[in-house]
Amino acid sequence: MRPSATPEVLVTGIGAVSCLGATAGEFWTGLKATASRPAPVPGLTEHVPDVLAYQVSDGGPRTPDASPGALGRAARFALTAAREAVADAGLTAAEVAEAAVVIGTAVGESGGREGRHDGGGPSDGTPPPAAGTWEPMFSVASAVGAELATFGPNISVSNACAASGYALSVAVDLIRRGEADTVLLGGAEGIARVPLASFSRLGAADPEACRPFDADRRGTVFGEGAAVLVLQSARAAAGRPVYGRVLGTAWSCDAHHPTAPDPGGEQLVRVARAALEEAGRGPGDVGCVIPHGTGTRQNDVVEYQVLREVLGERAAHTPLFSLKAFIGHTAGAAAAFAAVSAALMARHGEIPANIALGRQDPQCPVWLPQDGPTALRQPNVLVNAYAFGGSNFSMVFGGGAR
Repeated sequence: MRPSATPEVLVTGIGAVSCLGATAGEFWTGLKATASRPAPVPGLTEHVPDVLAYQVSDGGPRTPDASPGALGRAARFALTAAREAVADAGLTAAEVAEAAVVIGTAVGESGGREGRHDGGGPSDGTPPPAAGTWEPMFSVASAVGAELATFGPNISVSNACAASGYALSVAVDLIRRGEADTVLLGGAEGIARVPLASFSRLGAADPEACRPFDADRRGTVFGEGAAVLVLQSARAAAGRPVYGRVLGTAWSCDAHHPTAPDPGGEQLVRVARAALEEAGRGPGDVGCVIPHGTGTRQNDVVEYQVLREVLGERAAHTPLFSLKAFIGHTAGAAAAFAAVSAALMARHGEIPANIALGRQDPQCPVWLPQDGPTALRQPNVLVNAYAFGGSNFSMVFGGGAR
């Protein structure tokens, strides 16, 4: 169990940019509305018809104090979400200056680099660089740090779809080791054509919607946006309202296959149990699970088996919230979006209704409440995020006042 002497890590601010809107408030409203659909990707769906995506609208966020075209799509999303989180937490200029920044992303700014290879400019409208100019793909964390003038540690994490989960663990460690009192933690992705087309070639793209645990699911559908949380030590958070705390995090790697999950799920069970152990919580303490739930055949079946093993008889009575059905698979930002969702559930004391399934897969008999909000009867939310290469992450978020 987690030693009582382990320093607390509290969440004091959140921000989000997604297909549901440009703020965390709009994100929560969109989750409550239980209506979200992906759309064709301009310039790609014409050539790859089964590719759709959950996209931030053209009228989405801008960074008015940044030079036009200076930031890529993912960085613009991350900066908007970070500014909202900073304001939500009420951070002073001095606190921002001392803060660390840790951002997870799977493809970074690769979407803005694709245009030069097809005779056009980047998809976000920025001009292509001069030939021979070196451009780092994974510059989102540094862009956020530079724009906000932070001088603490600045770390970019990129290990596919578990990236912001691993980033969250890094942020927690920075606080617990006394290396930072405040960390801007998040994940960000902008739509990139190559990954979407590649999933289509793998036969892993659903041509209708992201519909985890549905019997007729045919793969995943990607989304874009950014989610940022302000994590603080107890000293830094003193006097501030809090959404809750990060009680436990854990990593594991199954090294089973470059893309497929281990059908036995041994390392997925291990990582969830390790997070619960660090949190000092058991199966009966979990009020909700936000699963990885991508909509692929293998993932959803394996994850059900994992939850049954981890939660035991409580699995059938523990509600799941299928986040990707609302915003798609946001890749490296997925765990950060799940963490923001957990914080909002804790703040409001309820779990929004899931988007209704056409027909639930009998191999995945998880409890997905679909008829209206469900009370969060225990203030602890288990979050899972898995990635290509066998990188696995679990977190336990605990709501409630200090």
